[in-house]
Amino acid sequence: MEIISLVLIVVIVAVVLVGFWLIMVFNGLIRLRNRVDEAWSDIEVQLKRRYDLIPNLVNTVKGYAKHEEGVFTKVTEARSNAMQAGTPAEHAKAENMLTGALKSLFAVAENYPDLKASENFLHLQKELVDAEDKIQAARRFYNGNVRDFNTKLQVFPTNTVGGMLGFKKYDFFDAPDAVNEAPEVKF
Repeated sequence: MEIISLVLIVVIVAVVLVGFWLIMVFNGLIRLRNRVDEAWSDIEVQLKRRYDLIPNLVNTVKGYAKHEEGVFTKVTEARSNAMQAGTPAEHAKAENMLTGALKSLFAVAENYPDLKASENFLHLQKELVDAEDKIQAARRFYNGNVRDFNTKLQVFPTNTVGGMLGFKKYDFFDAPDAVNEAPEVKF
């Protein structure tokens, strides 16, 4: 009878310890997942800031370069596509197209000396470069959190528990090279 009681106590203690361990693993994964979601939110805030600057920039250039309609349309379409992107991969592709369109817009601006000297245009350029820098910082922060979460999810024994609980790895926001660089502005 004593051996059965001892075995029963050992089994109960083992089950309780495993239960506590599972709770700790689950809570750790939730904590990391929330950090990744927060970091993605930071990227979206900075992207929205950038998207909000673009119409002002386009309108400023339009005032000086009325016959460059194709460039304005290209920038507007690229901005719209970027705003509708959902996943990090879709955002990276859309941001690459938007950066290319912005480079075209700045190339057009170089042909108009009055525009290059416009205080409003210079201010918008400065704001856009600042937005690009903040996007890059937010992207690094997001990718660091994704790395931590994915690593935690891939190591044993957390990978087993994470898989059973339905946790999925996150994709990095690997922006193409064109997105990694702020649009170059030369005057």
